Amino acid sequence: MALNLRQRHRECITRMLNLNQPVNATGTANEEVYKILIFDKFCQDILSPLIHVKDLRKHGVTLYFSIDKDRKQVHDVPAVYFVQPSPLNVKRIIDDASRSLYDSFHLNFSSSIPRPLLEDLASGTLNSDSVSRISKVHDQYLEFVTLEDNLFSLAQKSSYVQLNDPSAGDREIEEIIEKIVGGLFCVVATLAVVPIIRCPRGGPAEMVASSLDQRLRDHLLSKNNLFTEGGNFVSSFQRPILCIFDRNFELSVGIQHDFRYRPLVHDILGLKLNRLSVPGEKGGMKPVELDSSDPFWVTNGSLEFPEVAVEIETQLNKYKKDVDDVNRRTGGTDGAEFDGTDLVGNTKHLMNAVNSLPELTERKKVIDKHTNIATVLLGEIKERSLDSYAKKENDMLIRGGIDRSELLGVLKGKGSKIDKLRFAIIYLISSETINQAEVEAVEAALRESEVDTSAFQYVKKIKSLNVSLASANSASRSNIVDWAEKLYGQSISAVTAGVKNLLSNDRQLALTRTVDALMEGKPNPEIDSYLVFDPRAPKSSSGTISSHLKGPFKEAIVFMIGGGNYVEYGSLQELVQRQQPIKHVIYGTTEILTGEEFADQLSLLGQKMGLGGAPAVAASSSTH
Repeated sequence: MALNLRQRHRECITRMLNLNQPVNATGTANEEVYKILIFDKFCQDILSPLIHVKDLRKHGVTLYFSIDKDRKQVHDVPAVYFVQPSPLNVKRIIDDASRSLYDSFHLNFSSSIPRPLLEDLASGTLNSDSVSRISKVHDQYLEFVTLEDNLFSLAQKSSYVQLNDPSAGDREIEEIIEKIVGGLFCVVATLAVVPIIRCPRGGPAEMVASSLDQRLRDHLLSKNNLFTEGGNFVSSFQRPILCIFDRNFELSVGIQHDFRYRPLVHDILGLKLNRLSVPGEKGGMKPVELDSSDPFWVTNGSLEFPEVAVEIETQLNKYKKDVDDVNRRTGGTDGAEFDGTDLVGNTKHLMNAVNSLPELTERKKVIDKHTNIATVLLGEIKERSLDSYAKKENDMLIRGGIDRSELLGVLKGKGSKIDKLRFAIIYLISSETINQAEVEAVEAALRESEVDTSAFQYVKKIKSLNVSLASANSASRSNIVDWAEKLYGQSISAVTAGVKNLLSNDRQLALTRTVDALMEGKPNPEIDSYLVFDPRAPKSSSGTISSHLKGPFKEAIVFMIGGGNYVEYGSLQELVQRQQPIKHVIYGTTEILTGEEFADQLSLLGQKMGLGGAPAVAASSSTH
């Protein structure tokens, strides 16, 4: 059985909602207990993509509240708390217990509660004489958001800025790394597997890999650890590989426009926690959900937008044909909307028609939903020439440049300020050498469109440093490296080096090709220098490759530090579908970012370094 993170995450939540009692085959506890659920904002986001309100009722949850809201006393009912282990949350729990808000308190922390906080909880409830109300305290190790079967986010905001901020001290960097390691530990604990860890040398990827390795080692020493192999959840006798990368490994993917359905919906409509809003029929905005329960989304998410439009048309025609078919068999009117009012005819046909009604109604709902989404997308594509941006950026990344008149034509043509900024950054990343006059012309065109150029200047600075590093002789090189690392934190990696070489003609992402090579486990110059950590092996052997660590691997967890996106997720899923025998890849990241959100983080770094800035006229105007 392949690793299924969403299923495992959901099972853990279900068990928690049933007061941490074992659940039966139907997913409910043997004894039904009515209860109240209390959560904080972070844990609400964890629950939101996994469980609906109707599911909460199935598990006996009659009321649910945010922990920071004023709540009234409810007698004779247990309360399930699901919150992050923070001083503020612990203080609120103590207040709730001292006011005897609920009959009993089942406390579930999203990650391991630190000892000092546990002591505060104990002394606070003892002092208020309410300790007897605390039934149980559980560390749940669920501090991540699962969006699809193979997609998760740690929901840690602005980690790219924090890790690349030149003013960040060692202590701050260590705290961010520890937070990321804590989230990844929760993911592997939920899957109940100890992976073999691979990462490139240097930068945040190595720091996270090394720290996670140590954390797993320490945890495995305890007798009752979370990875007692032989439990029900081990996917296969072979362990998965965990590949850790840093956003600078392939900066372009975070910025570029993409013309496939899933990335387009995310980039333009701001898909968050599998939800977005589209204009409703009667004005106003209508909430829409896109997850694994939507067959159209699952099947067509990776198609280019024009193919999706054709598929919507095909589905609509098929629906109409099926409705006509039912109407014909039951003596209804040809071509009428199928509403169940025009049914006559023999009982057998009538029964078949009645049975097919829910399925047809559901299909129509899905078709209408995607028609609405596609209509909004089409409007944006036409208004901003997004198809042209996606094509030209792709061409630049493959060819390693663009004709100057074409470049300036795009920057002076259609598109929002952010579209133009993203295009200009892709131009910088894709160019093998920097043509000073051309770059100045690009900057002038951006200023003319009143675009804040901080992000452009930031990438230009990194690019010039990479060029300096490549051309400097060894004597002066170390000085440049010292200076650069001091100034740029972890940014000095091959942000732009050999982008053209990393891309084969079918435009497979460097990340996808590297993961493929790591899973295959054959000698490959691109990955031979990658570090290896095996938390189950003796410490001395880590960093060197023994035969069982080489692979091939059937399952991989790929983690991107500093922000991921649906482009990478889609690319990895396509890789898996192409291969025989079937492989399995889970993709995760510190946070899922649109191109605009990532450009904002680059702008912030540029401003922190005193680079670029918004033109006077544009300073107050929106960049949307």
